[in-house]
This record gives sequence, C-alpha cells and structure tokens, in this order.
Amino acid sequence: MSVTRDQLVRNAAARGKYAPLYRHLLSARSEREWRTTFGELEAILGFRLPDSARLHRPWWSNSKKGSGHSHALAWQAAGWRTREVNIEAETLVFAPSSASSALDGPPVRRRRFSIEEILPPHDPGPWPEGFTASREQIYDDMGRLTGGPENASGDNH
Repeated sequence: MSVTRDQLVRNAAARGKYAPLYRHLLSARSEREWRTTFGELEAILGFRLPDSARLHRPWWSNSKKGSGHSHALAWQAAGWRTREVNIEAETLVFAPSSASSALDGPPVRRRRFSIEEILPPHDPGPWPEGFTASREQIYDDMGRLTGGPENASGDNH
C-alpha cells in the first residue's frame, strides 16, 4: 500500500518541531477562528518563535499544497490558514482553510484581495509643527517635481 503525499505531509507535521501547534489546531477544528498572540503560540510550542516571525510578515504566509516551511506545514496540514497577522502587536488569526484540509487545495470560494490585510495602514503621526507645503513649492510650471518646500527658495545646493 502506497502512502499519499497528503499522508506524508500530515506525518511530517505530526513529528516536526511545530507538532504541538499541529495537534492544538487539530483539536480546535470545530472553531470558526482562533485569535491568538505570539506569546500564546510560544506557550503551546514550548519554545520562543524565531526572530524572523517577529520581523517578517512572509514568515506567516500560507503555501499551496503543503509545500511551505515546517511552521506553515503545521497549521496547513491541520486544515488552517493564517490571516490578520499584526507583527507590531504580535497577534494573528488562524481560520479553517476549508471544510476538509488545506492540503486538498484552495477553498472553492475565493476571498477578495485586500492590501490593508497584507500591509495594514501605518499612521506616521502628525506633521512637524510649522511644516507647510504648497503645490508651487513641490512642482514647477510644467508639473515636474522641484524637490519640495526645503528648495522653494531656489537654493539647490
């Protein structure tokens, strides 16, 4: 009897470094979603997440057909996907990927692309006190950039 690729992926997830997360998500299959923190994940795993999980959003990416890294394999083999990853707040949401398993392919109903979900808006704060800028300071008569208000005096050092 031959072993299918899906069985190999599930076996790898069950034995890998992220197996505690895989088992936790398998036991939560009836949930609609799981909002969690990096700290809660570390408590389940029994070790600290790598720095790259705190620095790089792609670390939390979902892959197709269980072809990603071992950490992604753990949640996808259990039938979950990540969304609403907030690196700054160290939070994310796990959501069931489909009625059966993430390894069976993408869900039939596709979600709309959301740039705000992938790259949430960042509020840089207020403008510096006394800062002003006008169209005339930024663009010349032909609509070309002049360099901004700091060069409005015509001083191009």
